[in-house]
Amino acid sequence: MLARIGLEPGDEDFYAGQLSGILEHIDRLQQLDTEDIPPTAQVVEIASRLREDEPRPCLSQEEALANAPAAVDGFFRVPSIQEET
Repeated sequence: MLARIGLEPGDEDFYAGQLSGILEHIDRLQQLDTEDIPPTAQVVEIASRLREDEPRPCLSQEEALANAPAAVDGFFRVPSIQEET
């Protein structure tokens, strides 16, 4: 009644059977000896697919700005996104 779950007549027996099956399965799991099994965050080991971050030569400021549509004083010039007041 507090959960406000609308059940049709006869649904109580159906859901009670399902819940009993779930609780029986949990009871079986609790009977297992897990003393020597370390806790894990992942069931399957995850490997990083990213390469190591290694410093490499980069573009000079002039090279970076060479194909820019607009540059001012060594910076990219972009359209304003703020309204003028």
